[in-house]
Amino acid sequence: MNSDKLRELARDLTKTYPRSPREMLGGYVILARCVDKCRSSLAGTNGEYHFWPCSLCEQLEAFTGVEHGDLKDFIATGAVDEEIAAWYQAQSKVKDKVEIIRWNNKLRDMRPSEMSDEGQAYLETYIPKYLPIHPPVYVWFDLFDIEEGRIK
Repeated sequence: MNSDKLRELARDLTKTYPRSPREMLGGYVILARCVDKCRSSLAGTNGEYHFWPCSLCEQLEAFTGVEHGDLKDFIATGAVDEEIAAWYQAQSKVKDKVEIIRWNNKLRDMRPSEMSDEGQAYLETYIPKYLPIHPPVYVWFDLFDIEEGRIK
């Protein structure tokens, strides 16, 4: 592990937020956020954020087949975003760009009512508890962007 480089790249998630799940890295939504959470977890600055288990990171792994442990090991080398993007694209079992675009759009557009029963039950209590006064949560990614102040 390249600890110095990793600490330099890691966000302190006790003071700031990971990137929005909407932000693209390597052609994928979610990946930039997972990278932020993984780096900060390795650096010990993740606060309440978890790289694994994480419902977003689990979605990405299920789609691409890239194991979270392999991603974590690569990030631990101190790789920068561009290196991670290239590595991730090479590791992904999904090579069809249109399939990736469709998956990205599916997640960008996923409404809470389209989530698993477990996900819906979780959000049913999470939203009133953590976002008691908020704009409407139209899609799943809104939840993160509202809570982290990107949507007012």
